[in-house]
Amino acid sequence: MIPDADSTVQKVKQALLTMQRAAWEQGVAAQAFLEWGDSDIVVLMAHDAVVRQFEDGRLAMLGTDHAVTDPAANGEPLLYAAQITQNPMYRDAAQRMLDYLLHHAPKTARGVLHHITNQPQVWIDSMYMAPPFLAVAGQPREAVRQIDGMRDLLWDREKRLFSHIWDDGQQQFARKDHWGVGNGWAAAGMTRVIRALPEEMAEERARLIGYVREVLDGCLVYQRPDGLFHDIVDDPESFIETNLAQMLAYTIYRGIQEGWLEASYREAADRMRSAARAKVDEYGLVQDVCGSPTFLLPGTASEGQAFFLLMEIAWKESRDV
Repeated sequence: MIPDADSTVQKVKQALLTMQRAAWEQGVAAQAFLEWGDSDIVVLMAHDAVVRQFEDGRLAMLGTDHAVTDPAANGEPLLYAAQITQNPMYRDAAQRMLDYLLHHAPKTARGVLHHITNQPQVWIDSMYMAPPFLAVAGQPREAVRQIDGMRDLLWDREKRLFSHIWDDGQQQFARKDHWGVGNGWAAAGMTRVIRALPEEMAEERARLIGYVREVLDGCLVYQRPDGLFHDIVDDPESFIETNLAQMLAYTIYRGIQEGWLEASYREAADRMRSAARAKVDEYGLVQDVCGSPTFLLPGTASEGQAFFLLMEIAWKESRDV
């Protein structure tokens, strides 16, 4: 476990553990603890994801959840739990999740995963939820294929930003807005896939690195002097939001650490990090992220807590580069 003397990090971890969590929130939280080396917590969170696994393979489901890709965010923590405990339950559960994505999940005619079961929609959120799990679960080419497919539908080449939701039934955008956190999901999701690709996929890795640079550059045009961004990145009338800064800072620090992103991006990431740390209150809650449960207003959310932790560990590990 990485020593954690930073009282702010400790408070953010504690606050995250108290929060109620939906499928993707459980997965992203477990990923944050995994990157921090908190093995026991990862196993415990993976265990509950299995407890709440649907018969079709979807992990960490609550009630009548329509999520398709969100449950896959739990896959990497399950594979880790399987490795350190040698309990086949975790690997079997991860395999059922993988089988669902590959063979049973609803998709477009071109094979791009829908985000939900009850509407034929592709959401940018899915770029974080499914491809990283596919990549670590032995399906790296499918991971890249999903990224390419989602990007074809959602990338705004003129703005160099992702739109939020494509409705494949209506063949039009259900939400064309360039949602900040959605662009963060894309940048961070592709970063996680880049880390997981095998050496023989160098060409695909280079293509994904180009995609990440493009969305970083597109977002940085709109970075505020305080280091943050608006909820709709290119709409200054939308509220000032914290989590996109954390997500992009995580992406930048990981890219610099791994040698595929220029150190010149660090200054922007450092401003994002400083701004985000200033948003942590006395209880460890990261304020003014896209807030649960609707994500339409500033508030608090477990994903905001998790990305603070992901940002901090990426910053720590990139400092010596």
